[in-house]
Amino acid sequence: MRVITGTARGRKLVTPEGLDTRPTTDMVKESIFSIIQFEIMGARVLDLFAGSGQLGIEALSRGAQSADFVDSDRRAITAVRQNLDSTGFADRARVYPMEAQTYLSGAAGRYDIAFLDPPYHHGLAAQALPEVAKRMESSGVIVCETQRDEELPEEVGGFRLYRTYRYGKIMLHVYRGREEEEA
Repeated sequence: MRVITGTARGRKLVTPEGLDTRPTTDMVKESIFSIIQFEIMGARVLDLFAGSGQLGIEALSRGAQSADFVDSDRRAITAVRQNLDSTGFADRARVYPMEAQTYLSGAAGRYDIAFLDPPYHHGLAAQALPEVAKRMESSGVIVCETQRDEELPEEVGGFRLYRTYRYGKIMLHVYRGREEEEA
């Protein structure tokens, strides 16, 4: 696993050991960043269920202003911190070792981009989406990665499902704020 482009291009990223963390494939990651490429510069990013932190780190490499990484797994948090140190982005990031819902219930910041890549088949994406939407700028974008058979709502908070993309067994659900839709 590596950073695809930007200031940390080519840097290898560590992944937590075990089967609990499932890294986003390079193909899916490239697709995500093609979809949001014009929204990254200067963005405040949330990487929820961060795992190795690769999505938030990719955003930082491409010019995001800051990123918050949230994961409850100790090994994942260790990997995120190592990856931030090795890419030089630790000064633009905050790492929160806690459950996603706990973080969301107390989070004060607002985000332009949110990545949700929770463990599959636990309903965590659908559970987290309403709380994430409350913390987004109205022109923001939320990208959820789920297994193909996982259902997500068409609308959540001020965000509407803009488009879904299928990559084998993986689905990307892209939500955009209504303000963005009307522009």
